[in-house]
Amino acid sequence: MKKRSIGPAPNQVIALGFLGIIVTGALLLMLPFANRDGQGLSFLDSLFTATSATCVTGLVVADTWSQFNLLGQIILLLLIQVGGLGYMTMMLQASLLLGKKVGLRQRSMMMESVSAERLSDVLTLLRYILRGTAAIEGAGALLFAIRFVPELGAARGLWYAVFHSVSAFCNAGFDLMGFREPYSSLTHYVFDPLVNLTAVALILLGGLGFLVWRDVMEKGLRFRLYSLHAKLILTATLILTLGGTALFWWAENGNLLAGMDGGQKLLVSLFQAVSPRTAGFNTVDLAQLTSGGGLLTIVLMFIGAGPGSTGGGVKITTVVVCLLTLSSYIRGRREVGAFNRRLDEEQIHRSAAGVTLYMTLAMAGGFLILATQPFPLQDALFEVFSAMSTVGLSTGVTRELSAVNRAVIIVMMYCGRIGSLTMMMALAQRTPPRVKDPVEHITIG
Repeated sequence: MKKRSIGPAPNQVIALGFLGIIVTGALLLMLPFANRDGQGLSFLDSLFTATSATCVTGLVVADTWSQFNLLGQIILLLLIQVGGLGYMTMMLQASLLLGKKVGLRQRSMMMESVSAERLSDVLTLLRYILRGTAAIEGAGALLFAIRFVPELGAARGLWYAVFHSVSAFCNAGFDLMGFREPYSSLTHYVFDPLVNLTAVALILLGGLGFLVWRDVMEKGLRFRLYSLHAKLILTATLILTLGGTALFWWAENGNLLAGMDGGQKLLVSLFQAVSPRTAGFNTVDLAQLTSGGGLLTIVLMFIGAGPGSTGGGVKITTVVVCLLTLSSYIRGRREVGAFNRRLDEEQIHRSAAGVTLYMTLAMAGGFLILATQPFPLQDALFEVFSAMSTVGLSTGVTRELSAVNRAVIIVMMYCGRIGSLTMMMALAQRTPPRVKDPVEHITIG
């Protein structure tokens, strides 16, 4: 009797789905009538741009406004939205709209895509995702419109409001401010509270993760009733936001923040503490960061957002679990946990594997770039961590990358969005369990 084929694993389907969207986007962006000059980008540059948009990164080799006309901008926005919400989220929604039954296999893929815990959660979570996204992006667009419509006119101002709201919520970092100055991001709004705080709110909401949304919507402000996952994400996000703001102020007080008053310093520091957690917008020139400010930004990029969110990075929960494990070990405790709950050992192992693999890929990518182009070490590492964490911030070296190094960054953006561990699991050949080997101790530390 022949064995029944079970098909590719969910993580393989997700990886291939994202790859298909990226290639399709690259081909569309190459079309002459999607570009202002009527000539189009090369395939490599189109692939880089499509990967950056689909993986909600924001690194660009050509200024978005200067290079793409309205059609090209719409293509980019669609790639950002699909990339931010997830390939399987959009596919599942399309199936429901067409009246098709959602089978167990589709649910398992969706569960993998948004980090859901149970198959029964999938459709409920899908409703939260779609309704929440529409409400948040709509509110963000209205707030941005208050600033952009008077400046740019009704039609153009509304388009800019929608584009930047989707880009901020999806943590993509693409902007259309090149009409003022190419690659300027939001630097012209550095002291504008409306633009800054709207972007910060969108970035944070997008980065919390869909599972946290569900807890907040179902349980309101009763924090004690939240799941351990939501408690850890919300607590860590608050610490990272407040701590990052204070540390950025301290590191850049005599540099980028020099000459600003207290309110301006607070606004700039808050924005630059939130944006590196995978958003990719900037309101100051990052090439002028001190070494301390640059290192802080790299650390924030490494940590990233919550799992099952629109953001990237190694993920907040991964870092928190590693820190809790370290704390338990130092205190001589065998169990790892928080908020009177114990963590499963598999989650501890997965967190350790995720950090190890992430750092290995980042260091390998940094070495490849530095071995072929003489960039300063901080600039190269900044670029690598920005790509791996799907952030999009840059000190300006992206446009100087060689063809080989652009390919390196493309791979790193892709692995960062899919998840480096998920990517390796999708590629790896699973071997059946075998008899356990005998234990032998080695010296550690």
